[in-house]
Amino acid sequence: MKHIMLVCNAGMSTSLLVTKMEKAAADQGYEATIWAVPVSEVAQEMANKRIDVLMVGPQVRFMLDEYKQNFEPDTKVVDINMMDYGIMNGEAVFNQARALIGD
Repeated sequence: MKHIMLVCNAGMSTSLLVTKMEKAAADQGYEATIWAVPVSEVAQEMANKRIDVLMVGPQVRFMLDEYKQNFEPDTKVVDINMMDYGIMNGEAVFNQARALIGD
């Protein structure tokens, strides 16, 4: 089971994207836990869970370098493609995460 966490400003705007990513994972027969949190909960989540990929939403992209510095190499940290985020392309975002995991 892989763990993919998305981060956005309040943790709500990515809920639709999470749902679409979960569907893409199910369609591919891939076991993953995917969830979203606000910036204020990232440190707590990282301390309490094994997270394979941390995906940063466009609205909090300014946190990307800090997250990379604090969490890599144990966790892959990447920004979500703005276009894919904007059109809620869950399959593309899931495939981005899966490529980072390497399987």
